[in-house]
Amino acid sequence: MAKKGKIYTDSAKLIEKSKLYDTNEALDLVCRTAKAKFDETIEVHVRLGVDSRHADQQVRGAVVLPNGTGKNVRVLALVRPENVDAALAAGADYAGAEEYIDKILKENWFEFDVIVTTPNMMGMVGRLGRVLGPKGLMPNPKAGTVTPDVARAVNEAKAGKIEYRLDKTNIIHCPIGKASFGAQKLTENFNALLGAIIKAKPAAAKGQYIKSCVLASTMGPGIKVNYTKLG
Repeated sequence: MAKKGKIYTDSAKLIEKSKLYDTNEALDLVCRTAKAKFDETIEVHVRLGVDSRHADQQVRGAVVLPNGTGKNVRVLALVRPENVDAALAAGADYAGAEEYIDKILKENWFEFDVIVTTPNMMGMVGRLGRVLGPKGLMPNPKAGTVTPDVARAVNEAKAGKIEYRLDKTNIIHCPIGKASFGAQKLTENFNALLGAIIKAKPAAAKGQYIKSCVLASTMGPGIKVNYTKLG
């Protein structure tokens, strides 16, 4: 078993392992336990009472965090020539079609964080499925990254839109900002994310929907949130 560092150990002393903290207290604590020399990312891990093996129990979507993520998001717009200028004007870092598709396939180029595209481009973009899929970068209508309104999609990505989706263990992992945001801004982002997840509850889901919720900074210990008050 790996030995924990002194910073982690000191931070862990602030937390009662068995306690379920109210949201405000948990977010205040997670900021206090983020003691690294860099601005740590704060992440939420939510385990749901669904079975991701069934199509009718999938939980996936996207939400714009009110205070962003604190990350400079690089956006690639895969669009037809007539939409290039609009995408760039909206803030896309790169915009085009074949040249970028070839660059990804032939040069293993991944200098971007999000791809947005239009429905009429999916025939071409589909060629990237085998390389983008495993990285979680494939555009998807449910995430709002396949849309006729590319300018809006670019704006939302730049503003801090994040995608949430279940992993194979029925857990959603998402960043909600940086430790430097402070508890208030993180609370606003947390509430926006949890509200979206609760709204996305599948009709086929039975019993308790939220099974657990844990907050943690990049280098810090996990803090259990009182999931019974989340909805």
